[in-house]
Amino acid sequence: MQIERIVKECLKGSEGAWKMLVDTYSKKIFNLAYRFSGTYEGAEDMTQEIFLKLHNSLSKYDFNKNFNAWILTLARNYLIDNYRKTKKEREKRDEFNEDIFAADAATGPEADVLREEKKKIVWQGFKSLSTDLRMAVILRDIQGKSYEEIAEVTEVPLGTVKSRVNRGRLQLAKILQSQKENSHGM
Repeated sequence: MQIERIVKECLKGSEGAWKMLVDTYSKKIFNLAYRFSGTYEGAEDMTQEIFLKLHNSLSKYDFNKNFNAWILTLARNYLIDNYRKTKKEREKRDEFNEDIFAADAATGPEADVLREEKKKIVWQGFKSLSTDLRMAVILRDIQGKSYEEIAEVTEVPLGTVKSRVNRGRLQLAKILQSQKENSHGM
């Protein structure tokens, strides 16, 4: 079923269509919330809040616009608002299983410990980025969105998106390099 048809059915009160919408987008929204919040529990709560907001805002959806971009924009706005309200850094993530570590094929207890250390270091690097840079890097490098999609979701010009991704990558690389040097110096 086409997403526009599902949305129209949701607006008519169809529980089956709502379930299809949630099933279609829950993983994407959860992953975004998880990467933004840093905790499984926080991401679950935020995902529920985002779907509640979606349910209350669905009647405002403009069928001439891309629904995927619209829902991601709604999620992004919620996450940024939530971040600004709490104004404190999120707790360490309990997991960070991303493709960034897929090339690390070593096995055994020592390799597992090293992978976990890498995850912690990368997450600490992400936490130190500003909200805008973190969002841009997550959408581009972790979720694989195009620059055009990110511009649509974040509602900023394409040049700004490219700049944020580049600056975020550079800052993250500097942070990770600094942490690497500090760990070797001990």
